[in-house]
Amino acid sequence: MKKRERLEVIHDILGVIQKNKNQIKPTPLLRYSNLSTQRFNEYIKELLGKKFIQETNDKKGRKHFALTDKGFHYLEKYKKIVGFIDEFGL
Repeated sequence: MKKRERLEVIHDILGVIQKNKNQIKPTPLLRYSNLSTQRFNEYIKELLGKKFIQETNDKKGRKHFALTDKGFHYLEKYKKIVGFIDEFGL
């Protein structure tokens, strides 16, 4: 089984958030991301720091993650890059 590249992991995390109506709690996101807790936390910290995602709280104070405009933009660009790679068989 091929190890996922860093950009692919970021894409997967952002994609899961997007597919969940742009709002997901940390535990389900961890499960869907298929990463260890430590690696997951490293990615979340980086994505928050680079403003790809934001942390919000619902009315009951539960933490959720949502994509920012920058996160949505990353998903668009990633799709174009993968399309380019596939088109040229790279």
